[in-house]
Amino acid sequence: MAIKSTVYKANIQVTDMDRNHYAGYDLIVALHPSETEERLMVRLLTFALLVDQQEGDEQLSFTKGLSTDDEPDLWQKSLSDEILLWVDLGQPDEKRLRKACGRGQKVVIVNYNDKSDIWWEQNKGKMQRFSNLSVLQFPESQVIAMEKLCQRSMQLTITVQDGEVWLSSDQGEATVTPVYRS
Repeated sequence: MAIKSTVYKANIQVTDMDRNHYAGYDLIVALHPSETEERLMVRLLTFALLVDQQEGDEQLSFTKGLSTDDEPDLWQKSLSDEILLWVDLGQPDEKRLRKACGRGQKVVIVNYNDKSDIWWEQNKGKMQRFSNLSVLQFPESQVIAMEKLCQRSMQLTITVQDGEVWLSSDQGEATVTPVYRS
């Protein structure tokens, strides 16, 4: 019998002063058996930073993620099923990058560990040909601190100002300074 995903509930309050975006979201997120809580928190932070960034009728949403090769970790689709925003976490290979950039109007790759520096150096030349691609880096030490806020049922306050992100909950606080590589 296969191990099932674990369900996490997150109420996040986003105060993004850089984009003038202020909203609350009640999210239900499945943690795949092979996924870590660190990666789950990166997905939540990515959602908070990108929600309502792309114009469209549909909201940014979580997909089946790790269990499906044809879908990213998050996406925003139009009512006519066009992919407005494709978001992948990790270090995808060139084939996955081509697929994402071909299907999505805008593509964001989110790196969240120190090994991604090597991936970036090996792939940045290949990525320049994709005009709809950007890469976002979260420093690994900050992601590890953010993981400590993870709970099966959590209330997170996420504040963004001058490119810096503060996360807080009953479990404590964490600061993340995202870096856009391209």
